[in-house]
Amino acid sequence: MPDSPVTPADPVNTADLYDERGGELDSIPLQFQSLGGRTHFSGPVRTIRCLEDNALVKSVLGTPGNGAVLVVDGGGSLRTALMGDLIAASAVANGWAGVVINGAVRDRVAIAGLPLGVKALGSNPRKSAKAGAGECDVELEIDGVTVRPGQLIWCDPDGILLER
Repeated sequence: MPDSPVTPADPVNTADLYDERGGELDSIPLQFQSLGGRTHFSGPVRTIRCLEDNALVKSVLGTPGNGAVLVVDGGGSLRTALMGDLIAASAVANGWAGVVINGAVRDRVAIAGLPLGVKALGSNPRKSAKAGAGECDVELEIDGVTVRPGQLIWCDPDGILLER
């Protein structure tokens, strides 16, 4: 296990990492799209569970990320976007390595131009609710894989790996 998250200057290919440490890693089989300006990103996990409401996403990404990756379980909903370009720009300004959203984003072109790793299921221009419904720093399950706060995560165009 690495002592610190991999920096963008030292990208790790998930296929190579799996070849080295497969038994220690889980792979999320759900097919996420790589949408951010950084194709390879990694770091300790923070989590949010919310459905079609991005107030917690905005709030958390507005705090210091210290190289962490926010994993958002939006229940796989593509009905509304959980992050757009303004929230993604806030994540960059606050030092987040990336965001993984089991749901949709919007402003794909602008997000692709930001130095941020972003993986999501797709996009929808429709805004989400802003009521603040959801939970932070909780254990998630995405496509049969457990995601826990503090776990290390590695993402690239091939997929997503998590330490067990």
